[in-house]
Amino acid sequence: MTMKLIYFAWVRERIGLPEETVDLPADVKTVADLLNWLKERGENYETALERPDIIRVAINQEHADHAAPLPANGEIALFPPMTGG
Repeated sequence: MTMKLIYFAWVRERIGLPEETVDLPADVKTVADLLNWLKERGENYETALERPDIIRVAINQEHADHAAPLPANGEIALFPPMTGG
């Protein structure tokens, strides 16, 4: 499955890319699976995602929780917690 990933704020800075398109392994089916798989892609990903529980996610521009299934050929945005008001 091909997925477009977009990174925001310090997630982008730590990974070193604003976005990328990846081919996911068949066993990556949920947001949580994706975050765990990304952490294995190298030190920069591991650093950016060392606390996956605080990473916010949007699937096709809709907020989603980590148990959400990944869509085929979708767009996933990863960003840190937001503060302010």
